[in-house]
Amino acid sequence: MKFSELGLDRWLADKASELCGPDLSVARVTAVDRGRYLIRGEDGEVPAELTGKFLHLAESSAELPCVGDWVCVHYRDAGAQASIHHLLPRRSFLRRKAAGRDVEFQMIAANIDVAFIVQACHFDFNVRRLERYLVMVRDGHIEPVVLLTKTDLVSPEELERLIGQIRLMGIDAKIVCVSNVTGAGVDQVRELMAPGKTYCLLGSSGVGKTTLINRLLGGGALETREVSHTGEGRHTTTRRQLIVLGHGGLLIDMPGMRELGMLGAGEGINEAFADISALAGNCRYPDCSHGREPGCAVRAAIERRELSEEHLQNYLKLRKESEFHDLSYIDRRKKDRAFGRFVHSYKKQKDGPDQN
Repeated sequence: MKFSELGLDRWLADKASELCGPDLSVARVTAVDRGRYLIRGEDGEVPAELTGKFLHLAESSAELPCVGDWVCVHYRDAGAQASIHHLLPRRSFLRRKAAGRDVEFQMIAANIDVAFIVQACHFDFNVRRLERYLVMVRDGHIEPVVLLTKTDLVSPEELERLIGQIRLMGIDAKIVCVSNVTGAGVDQVRELMAPGKTYCLLGSSGVGKTTLINRLLGGGALETREVSHTGEGRHTTTRRQLIVLGHGGLLIDMPGMRELGMLGAGEGINEAFADISALAGNCRYPDCSHGREPGCAVRAAIERRELSEEHLQNYLKLRKESEFHDLSYIDRRKKDRAFGRFVHSYKKQKDGPDQN
């Protein structure tokens, strides 16, 4: 495949020329699994590993390659394996707060053009979770499209009601209704995918992501499992991987995410809740909390029933969560730097004065 068919645009090509130079080749990361990598260049896909220098210079796991990244590599063993030397700048990204108590970024995927946010109409539908996904996508400078799957399990009236709930929350992203059973909507998804552009599927486990990919591929290339007795899907995907579709589009499949913690997502929150952000600019006080302050344009919109109270409360919750984690992250980074200076000072004292 040509690099342009793998999504290497002019901006990334210029960065590759600067970083890779004449001695290294450019490649794209197509899979990551427990520190092991698969990369794809014009001659095909091979396993790769990070150099010791790369690992030493990386200050956090967020600086390590993820699926969709472009890297500078050195091929060895007659091109059968490769070593990753440099990571190219990311044009766009998906990231979240790392799962659990660790206040750190977790990179999920990079260099994505459009994110398909998948929710099943039957059991999985949750507007608040959808808003969290929208914040993640907007924060990474990615265009969102909402896919409502398993439409065959609900009536047309119920489907319209679900779409109405999404619009009531001020979500203006494109919505596509899909049934993997009847095939309805699959062609519409395929038509949205342009050759050489990168897409991803985001959603909970069992909402039909892998089945949809198989329909887009035109066969059963990826493993799927039967639905449970409740009608819910079961988790299949175990690692993130980039798939090249027959018509030339690039699609990243990934496991469902149980946690969608907010960290450094202020810009994404403002974009995902653009209606509230616009109203807030008209509040009497710049630091309005949209509670009981006089002259609050957001509260006035709610009283006029132009804005949903639930929508506002989710905005406030996500903003508070992000700000709390941001402060924790900054505090931790300060402590890390202070500890690094202490270690450096201790080593200088231990080694004694320079004898030269």
